[in-house]
Amino acid sequence: MARDVLRFDQDQHVLELIRSGDRAGLMRLYDDNRRPIVSHVTRNGGSADEAEDVLQESVVIVWEKVRTGGFELTARLTTFTFAVARRLWLRKLAQHRREPAVDLDPDGLSDDPQAEPPDVDERIDSMRLAFDRLGEPCRTLLLLFYWEELTMAEVARQLGFANADVAKAKKYQCKEQLRRLMAGDDRD
Repeated sequence: MARDVLRFDQDQHVLELIRSGDRAGLMRLYDDNRRPIVSHVTRNGGSADEAEDVLQESVVIVWEKVRTGGFELTARLTTFTFAVARRLWLRKLAQHRREPAVDLDPDGLSDDPQAEPPDVDERIDSMRLAFDRLGEPCRTLLLLFYWEELTMAEVARQLGFANADVAKAKKYQCKEQLRRLMAGDDRD
């Protein structure tokens, strides 16, 4: 029981850091969730790069949800973040079955296991800054799709797109824009 109270206090502390925009909260969220999320994705058919992408997307989604004030802690923060990552990975797996594989490596990351891993602090900063700079309607579209788990038809309706196909094409463009921003490419 005392352990649960301690964990709840720690989660509340992380949430307060995030709400105040403190980078330490983002780093803690990333660090606390890295091992279980990377393990889950790689055990379920994902590469190390895909696992890192899912981790980053999950952390961004939780960060944004907390920062916008619509988050109420009802479980451990790691449990919630893992659930977000699990849903993202299931979506990605389903998408891989529907779409032909495309070999994109916008981050220039190597698949070489001997390669030096990117600095975690830099990746977190890059991710946060890129999402902050993403702009509308991309930020809203990605949040609606990944966080609110709306279908493309629902996203299209909410954002005033002609149909789900237009929303899907825009989602792809937004994800590419986010990747470019994370890589430091300011074209747009």
